[in-house]
Amino acid sequence: MPINNAVSIQCPDSIAVAPFGWTLGKPYPPEAGATAYRNTATAFWQEHLFDPGPDGEVEILWVTYNDTSQAIDRLEVHHLTQQAVVPLIGEIIQVVALSDGEGAPDLATVRAFHLSPGVGICMHPGVWHATRTIGPEATCLMLTRRSTTVDLIGHLANAHPARETSLRNIQQIHMTR
Repeated sequence: MPINNAVSIQCPDSIAVAPFGWTLGKPYPPEAGATAYRNTATAFWQEHLFDPGPDGEVEILWVTYNDTSQAIDRLEVHHLTQQAVVPLIGEIIQVVALSDGEGAPDLATVRAFHLSPGVGICMHPGVWHATRTIGPEATCLMLTRRSTTVDLIGHLANAHPARETSLRNIQQIHMTR
């Protein structure tokens, strides 16, 4: 399949994000029977049931991103767990791609979503991704699998073989507005 080396940055919506996962930060659900509560002082509702994969422990990470490059030449994928990222301070571009039949990134499926504070994405296991910032730095809340974090740190810091994550250099893709 031909590969376009440019991807337009778009706002996330449930339809555009669906092949890759779920949007986070949706409004209060009006449906009867929703897992939700509201009174004059507060409102809370179920957004998503996070799945860390078999025997996985959920971990909350605080992540800072500071790469403002509009070029993407490397993607990562987590094989066992969903991964959620929600900007708290600053804005990010979350680049995502599906896997092809051999497990490599399918560059024909690359999308780039502009995420502002309080709006996030929870990605399926097997979704390739990269993150860029708009502005000098962004601080995000991330939900992931504890063993995936340990595995990735061991690989990045000590060159240990990664088992739960793969990193892949790709043909460069440029993001456009």
